[in-house]
Amino acid sequence: MTAELKGIIPALVTPFDAGGEIDEKLFRSHTRFILDKKVHGVCLGGSTGEGFTLDPQELRRLTEITLDEVNGSVPVVAGIIANSTREVIQRATALKGLEVAALQVTPTFYVFDYGEEAMFQYFKRIWEETGVPLVIYNVIPWNLLSADLVIRLLEEIPGIIGIKQSQGNISRAAELVIRAPKGKAILAAIDDLLYPCFMMGAQGTLAASPTAAPGPCVRLWDAVQAGDHALALKIHDRLVPFWHLMGHENLPALVKYCLEIQGCPVGLLPRHPMPEASEAQKARIRPALEALLEFDN
Repeated sequence: MTAELKGIIPALVTPFDAGGEIDEKLFRSHTRFILDKKVHGVCLGGSTGEGFTLDPQELRRLTEITLDEVNGSVPVVAGIIANSTREVIQRATALKGLEVAALQVTPTFYVFDYGEEAMFQYFKRIWEETGVPLVIYNVIPWNLLSADLVIRLLEEIPGIIGIKQSQGNISRAAELVIRAPKGKAILAAIDDLLYPCFMMGAQGTLAASPTAAPGPCVRLWDAVQAGDHALALKIHDRLVPFWHLMGHENLPALVKYCLEIQGCPVGLLPRHPMPEASEAQKARIRPALEALLEFDN
C-alpha cells in the first residue's frame, strides 16, 4: 500500500562531527525534535540534508536510523541526488529491505541538457528497476522539468506518486495542481509562499523552511485546513521576511543554526567545502526567526 504524502514534511539535516563524519546521536535527537512538532512525514538525504555528499552506505544508515526513530508514525522519504540512472539505482539498491514510503529523486545535475525523452526514460527505468514509489524533485536550475513532461511522467509511470516543485515557481506549482492526475501529490517547496500554495490546493510541502521552523509551519498548515486564514496570514507575514534573509549559498548550514537556536543541537558544520553560517548571517537571521517562532506549536 502506497503511503499518502501530505502536510508538513521537513527535510532533515545531517549532523557531522569535526572530521566530517555523521553524528548518529545528534541525528537521532534531531529526528525526535522534528517529530515532536507533529509533522506529517520526514525526508532524509535531500538538499538540506546534504544528500549530494553522502555515499550509498551513509544514505542507508541514515534511513535505518530515521525509520527506527519514526517507528511507523509518519511516512519516511529517502532522497537520492545523483548524476546517472546507474548511480540512482545503486543508491536505491543500498536501501533494499528498508520500508521507505518513497524515493525523492532529482534529475541529473551536470551541465548537459539531453532532452525530455531521455529524462522520461530516466525516471521510467528507475521505477522499473527499483519498484519503489518515486517523488520527482524538480529543483535543478538548468534541468527543470516542464509542466508537460511532469504531467506525462505522472500519467504514464504508475510508480511516480508526486512531485516536489521547487525553484520558487508558484506559477508552475499552480499549473501542476490543476493538471495533475487525481491521487498524485503536488508538494510545494516554495518556502516563502507556502500559504498561497496550500490555498490553491498543494497537498503539502517537503522543504527546508519546515526544518528551520517546524512548529510555525505545522501551525500554518493546520490553520489553512481549519479555515483560519487570519492566523495563516499572520504566520505567512513572518515566514516571508525570515526566508528572504536565509539565502541559498550555504542553506544547510543556516538551517542547522536555526535548529540550534531552538534547542536542537545538530552541529554547525556542513561537509567541506560548504562553510558554516557566518556571524553576519546569524545576526540577520536570528531576530526574524524569533519573530516567526511566536507561532511555534
